[in-house]
Amino acid sequence: MVAEHRPESSGSLYRMPLLELISLAHLVHIEHHNLSDIQKCVLLSIKTGGCPEDCGYCSQSAHHETGLERQALLSIQDVRAAALRAREQGAQRFCMGAAWRSAPSGQSFEQVLGFIREVKSLGLEACATLGMLTPEQAKLLKEAGLDAYNHNLDTSREFYGNVITTRTFDDRLRTIQSVREAGITVCSGGILGLGESDEDRCRLLTELASMNPQPESVPMNLLVPVKGTPLERAVPVSSTVLIRTIAVARILMPKARIRLSAGRLSLNREAQLLAFFAGANSIFMGDKLLTTPNVSKDEDESLFAEIGGL
Repeated sequence: MVAEHRPESSGSLYRMPLLELISLAHLVHIEHHNLSDIQKCVLLSIKTGGCPEDCGYCSQSAHHETGLERQALLSIQDVRAAALRAREQGAQRFCMGAAWRSAPSGQSFEQVLGFIREVKSLGLEACATLGMLTPEQAKLLKEAGLDAYNHNLDTSREFYGNVITTRTFDDRLRTIQSVREAGITVCSGGILGLGESDEDRCRLLTELASMNPQPESVPMNLLVPVKGTPLERAVPVSSTVLIRTIAVARILMPKARIRLSAGRLSLNREAQLLAFFAGANSIFMGDKLLTTPNVSKDEDESLFAEIGGL
């Protein structure tokens, strides 16, 4: 049995020699997970653009001129069709994202509850990311059958204000608490390549690992620079930074599903395989993640064939 590591050890783990770190993370991974269990997820934008938040990375912010075409809330027929396609492609989880600062009340929220019920009727796990929630909204989402709620911390508390000013770090934590109290599992992770330091990445991991209970799902995203956003010229991080971060996340949160999320287009096959070895055990399929491009179906099928057993 691999010894447990406390959340505050993120820095010392992150600074380990890379191969030693990956080896340790792999031992933790095989102790808690089946290596062939890589969950496939599909992410659909159910309401696109016009968000009042000023997140420096986001194509959907109303503060940025990105040329994105705004789209009203989809119909239940559109959501059902997308969920059916996801199921046919082998997805186990279907995630729905809406460009809202806070989940609305009234008819729009009732529509989303209907989407969740529809997705669940198809035998898929249902996940949503709708912005900030009230405790009452979280309870209604749970009653509709929602399995997980995504609300990323994005980066460390200390660096957060360099990226977002319209919502505080503590606002995010309050929504996560509402989700947890409603009995919905938590999906929360970060974005690498925002201009943060190694120390910021470690602080993010410490924050996530210190949650009690820890998040069941931890997405690790690479920034996909979008023209028209403040971070369009951000310096990309190396694949080894992503792999280090995934490895530390796996060691500190041994039972979580670590999701290799946005930015896979910038990774070659070998980097993705190494990320799985270091502890990632989920990917997002589909040609698009909300509004940014993703790896094609054929490339993913080839990747899974390389891994074998899927």
